[in-house]
Amino acid sequence: MSNVKHQKHCGIIVNYECNIACRHCMYACSPQRSADYMNADTAKRICKVLKEKDLHSLHIGGGEAFLNFNGLLKVIEAVNESEISIEYVETNGFWVSDEKKTEQYLRSLKENGVDRLLISLDAFHAEYIPVGYPLHLADVCKNFGIKPIVWRKEFEDKINNFDKEKIHSRNELEKLLSPNYILEYSLAYQLQFNGRAINIEKEYYPSRPLSEIVANSKPCYDIRRTDGVHVDLHGNYLMSWCAVIAIPIEEAVRGLPKDKYPIIEILLSEGVGGLLKYAENQGFQPNDGYTSHCALCFHIRHWLSETGKYPELYPEYFREALAFY
Repeated sequence: MSNVKHQKHCGIIVNYECNIACRHCMYACSPQRSADYMNADTAKRICKVLKEKDLHSLHIGGGEAFLNFNGLLKVIEAVNESEISIEYVETNGFWVSDEKKTEQYLRSLKENGVDRLLISLDAFHAEYIPVGYPLHLADVCKNFGIKPIVWRKEFEDKINNFDKEKIHSRNELEKLLSPNYILEYSLAYQLQFNGRAINIEKEYYPSRPLSEIVANSKPCYDIRRTDGVHVDLHGNYLMSWCAVIAIPIEEAVRGLPKDKYPIIEILLSEGVGGLLKYAENQGFQPNDGYTSHCALCFHIRHWLSETGKYPELYPEYFREALAFY
């Protein structure tokens, strides 16, 4: 089987643990996930393989990377030693409430060559992080020569009436933003309804008959898309539009072994219709309808992951994706 298309842009996920559980999270990160963190050797291995495809920069995120700041610094040092530049580090900014810690973190980042910080500010994080936190962090960054990238910048215009020192419930956000803010911001941000966001699609879109979903099933090339590719703390290459199908970064770049990943092969050759037939032969029972072919595929892969037969599927991921909301 041919290798997946080489990546144009890449991020590394240093952990799946997060202090919050945003409803739009593609990778289903949460406080319930393992506290495991990427080590320096894995970071170096990833960088070595990425350089084979002439990729010489990446960004670092989680989960929430700052839950283990010493671990983050070790990853940064490993990437620097590999002579790959760090575009930015991502954070939700929860740690800015501690002034001493904030100064320590920013000074250490700057000393280790990190000069840009991507700070989450959006309608989904506002359920967990007071909007004043990312705004304050953006201001403090400038004192240390670090450029803040507020994501998303346009959301700043919507928070004039917010209490910036408190989190906001869904009911409050519906009053402050819009009764349909969840869907509206999902579409505006061009979110993929995958991972935990599968629940957003289920809430806002009607279910369609199964026969309609699988009619004229075509090969799924989304799993070969290279925009937004990530490599996780285990050294697994995560398909950018199809969370989570994970394969070792070496195989993704150098070539996938034939017959090792039947799910990927079926999706690339037949699409979700073929995957449905494959799963039904093993005992899978589909629902009568789904909101989309991605929702059907998610359900199938969830069921298959629980068999333990497919190394490219994480049972924990699917459970966590459905654990909230």
